[in-house]
Amino acid sequence: SKHCVKLDNRTANVTVKPFELDMGFQFELYVTVSGKKINVSEIPELPIPKDWMMDKLELHFYKTEQAAGGGEIENVTYNKGAGTAVITFLKPG
Repeated sequence: SKHCVKLDNRTANVTVKPFELDMGFQFELYVTVSGKKINVSEIPELPIPKDWMMDKLELHFYKTEQAAGGGEIENVTYNKGAGTAVITFLKPG
């Protein structure tokens, strides 16, 4: 658990200590599809910033392009308090 690290002609003795990683989150989304937009509801409130959730929603629906008809995202509107989002695609599908 002890190591010697050389940095810029100096030596530092370091000790490795275990740490715990936060658990991931898994949740279900309820979706209504209409042309270019998807309405997502019942998004659980998670202890993450609003912009992180928007990024996760965008990535999820972009990644589903090959599997379930997702695609390139134009806009994500997320209402944290209501647990809803509207995902707008560049192309209808």
